[in-house]
Amino acid sequence: VGYPTRDEEKEVLLRMSAGRDITVERILDPAEILVARARIAELYMDQKVVDYIVDLVRATRDPASVGLGELKPLIAFGGSPRASIALAQAARAHAYLRGRAYVVPEDVRALAPDVLRHRIVLTFEAEAEDVTTDDVVTRVLGALRVP
Repeated sequence: VGYPTRDEEKEVLLRMSAGRDITVERILDPAEILVARARIAELYMDQKVVDYIVDLVRATRDPASVGLGELKPLIAFGGSPRASIALAQAARAHAYLRGRAYVVPEDVRALAPDVLRHRIVLTFEAEAEDVTTDDVVTRVLGALRVP
């Protein structure tokens, strides 16, 4: 079976998106979103949680530092400092959405796979061994002591 023509593909797309009635209800206005964003940025994050985030991301660059030297040949590039920033921001938002004014390690653990998944580049060896970035993050999370 080959690929459809351009027109056939367009028809498939239109059929899949047509006929679905959706109702969009506004729940926040832009000002409320900005207020929430400011509150999220102010949430308390203990130094131990900050260290946990930094150690987690650094371990994707140097897995031997947490006793996972066997992962080194599987990781071409680990998370950058921007990954640490993104994980901290996501953890704050997670805490806020759960009604807390502070971040706990579980906020970090809950979002680490989603935040780091596209920030870790694996080697061809990892691909050959069916190792995914989620596998790497899970292993690193398991190796780190939770504060």
